[in-house]
Amino acid sequence: QVQLVESGGGLVQAGGSLRLSCAASGRTFSYFGVGWFRQVPGKEREFVAGITATASYTKYADSVKGRFSISRDYDKNAVYLQMNSLKPEDTAIYYCAAEKGFLSTPPSRYDYWGQGTQVTVSS
Repeated sequence: QVQLVESGGGLVQAGGSLRLSCAASGRTFSYFGVGWFRQVPGKEREFVAGITATASYTKYADSVKGRFSISRDYDKNAVYLQMNSLKPEDTAIYYCAAEKGFLSTPPSRYDYWGQGTQVTVSS
């Protein structure tokens, strides 16, 4: 059993930065890969970034590559998404999720989900 809670969302101007946090409960969290997803009204949830259990590998959607960075802090049982050079099209609800797979992109592959945090980028 793993519980995830996202935080750090908010309103930011285009070109600005924001860091999202995914805090996890559970002793086994370090054995899970973690993905960040985002969703806007009327569209399906899309993969943004992923990191493996050991943080040896990461993966990014083409739309955020070079701007976003995913990382883990095992002491804090947390995963972060550093978002730089934000654009209005990054506006969405962002979710973190945990899986026992390897850098999966389909949401259906993930076993646990947080409640989401809103990110709004103004022009």
